[in-house]
Amino acid sequence: MAFFKKLKERLFKSSSKIDEGLDAIVEDGGEEEEVELEQDLIPQKEADDFIASDQSNIEVAQKEPAVEKNVSSKVENLEPEKQKETFVQKFLGRKKEKVTKRKFDDEMLEQLEELLIASDMGVETAMRVAANMAQGNLGRRFSTAEIKKLLANEIEQIMMNVAQPLPIYPKQPQVVLVVGVNGSGKTTTIGKLASQFKEAGKNVVIAAGDTFRAAAVEQLQIWGDRANVPVLVAPEGSDPASLAFDALERAQQDKADLLMIDTAGRLQNRTDLMEELAKIVRVLKKKDPDSPQNTILVLDATTGQNAISQVETFREIAEVSGLIMTKLDGTAKGGVLVALADKFGLPIHAIGVGEQIDDLAPFDPAEFAQALTGSDI
Repeated sequence: MAFFKKLKERLFKSSSKIDEGLDAIVEDGGEEEEVELEQDLIPQKEADDFIASDQSNIEVAQKEPAVEKNVSSKVENLEPEKQKETFVQKFLGRKKEKVTKRKFDDEMLEQLEELLIASDMGVETAMRVAANMAQGNLGRRFSTAEIKKLLANEIEQIMMNVAQPLPIYPKQPQVVLVVGVNGSGKTTTIGKLASQFKEAGKNVVIAAGDTFRAAAVEQLQIWGDRANVPVLVAPEGSDPASLAFDALERAQQDKADLLMIDTAGRLQNRTDLMEELAKIVRVLKKKDPDSPQNTILVLDATTGQNAISQVETFREIAEVSGLIMTKLDGTAKGGVLVALADKFGLPIHAIGVGEQIDDLAPFDPAEFAQALTGSDI
């Protein structure tokens, strides 16, 4: 629950939020209606006790003329059933208020499609989600809260199929290769994962495979010191494939549960850098044909639709097995995660909304859908 609250507070800081867009859509062409608010039911015993108490007050009022003007006296002439209904309504606090509702028509459907496309959900996914929302609902009137809930349910249905924690295998060591473009948050993600697995009792080894960026190595060493996890490094500019091979050998000797290998950030359109990544995979397989057991692609949410091409390219080169999306606190376009789930169906292991260790949490489809749409939990 704590992460969900943080998610709602930090997610999509830009002004073009989905929930704000939904507010505007309903307001545009909507009309006020008086509706009875739903109240939580109370235990029957509490209601009966309250009614019995108030009934005794009425009896007292009937015996004392001096209190004829008491509010209770106003219901003394009601039939018993009407009296009971009045008391229950009073106890439950039933009330009505005016709520803006809008008819779900073709115009509203088009506006929903445009809003979802603008949130980077992608044209195909956006149109499919909007069409599903319209199915059986055209002609009906909806409030903003009802539309948000409708959208959240559709998003949750898509995301439920891909919400999977990073699988842990009995194989020792389990090799987790972490890939992604420059600045996506790979190094920080490895540090957080290693620390969390260490806390869970796993024997973890980290390989600083970004041999061309001293800052990445230093960052991993800080995480390693913090979590008491060894970090294997090589001289600056060394062959990262060679380091990966040596790290796997060391992890085997140490009987490690997990070997997490960082890699240099590389743009998906740089053929030479992508070939270097392919080499790392080939070298690992020479040492262990089943390695790597996991290849995690870390995506930066702020890149929007560019994440689609990143997944396509990295899947071809490194056989990506799962995704982690970071920096959801810095964008209004988190809908791209829905597009990725709909298009590729790859497991989403975790999402990140900050720099602290607990800002990376397992992906929860319901919480994500509610945070994305502004729905209440």
